[in-house]
Amino acid sequence: FFLRILSEVLFSSFALRTRMSARVLVGCKRVIDYAVKVRVKPDGTGVVTQGVKHSMNPFDEIAVEQALQLKEKKIASDVIAFSCGPAQCVETLRTALAMGADKAIHVTVDGADYENMQPLAVAKIMKELVSKESANLVIVGKQAIDDDCNQTGQMLAGLLGWSQGTFASKVELAGEKVEVVREVDGGLETVNLRMPSVITADLRLNTPRYATLPNIMKAKKKPMETLSAKDLGVDVSSKISTVRVSEPPAREAGSKVGSVPDLIQKLKEKGALA
Repeated sequence: FFLRILSEVLFSSFALRTRMSARVLVGCKRVIDYAVKVRVKPDGTGVVTQGVKHSMNPFDEIAVEQALQLKEKKIASDVIAFSCGPAQCVETLRTALAMGADKAIHVTVDGADYENMQPLAVAKIMKELVSKESANLVIVGKQAIDDDCNQTGQMLAGLLGWSQGTFASKVELAGEKVEVVREVDGGLETVNLRMPSVITADLRLNTPRYATLPNIMKAKKKPMETLSAKDLGVDVSSKISTVRVSEPPAREAGSKVGSVPDLIQKLKEKGALA
């Protein structure tokens, strides 16, 4: 009887370790809040960020939520949130910790290096963190709402030599296999991957949870590691310079016409019809 109980305990422990095989690194970019109207600086060198509300990139919030759901299902053992940028990125990471992440890593990048930082530099930083944290699954938002690059996840998968599932609207993990339903132009596409993997989250993957007040307080006690890009051996200097940033031209006022012939005549005057 004792041996049978012992064998069941050992089997349950093995099964739990088998299910909790994923150690997840999640990207959390700090961006201007989606509800804020972006304004261009008077000198045309960029957009106004001083005194403007910032928050976590919405697609990264979805990535954090997906990682937390995997942990709740006992598929992931740890969720590590990462951000690179100035000191204010700590606030973004605290949000991820309050949502339920176990640990945060802030890689400091300041000044012109941060303003001109390119996705390839971020991917290189994440590659080093994957090695440092022994992560075997990376989840990031499909793109950031400030630059809309949609490149970091794909570049990271290339640098690591890992499988990738981009624009994910559904993710299922079973052991070393990952099934990702992707949103593509023609509808949905299902791809089967093998771990380790990089996944980029699309809008319909899930609905991120709100951080409760007790969890916000608990987040202050969770570990947060601070590193520099130099510590990781990554050069973040940009190979691209911004010449000028300008607002799109103001939309011209429309006009009403009384009949179809009048419409055709207006279109001809505008050069839209020959």
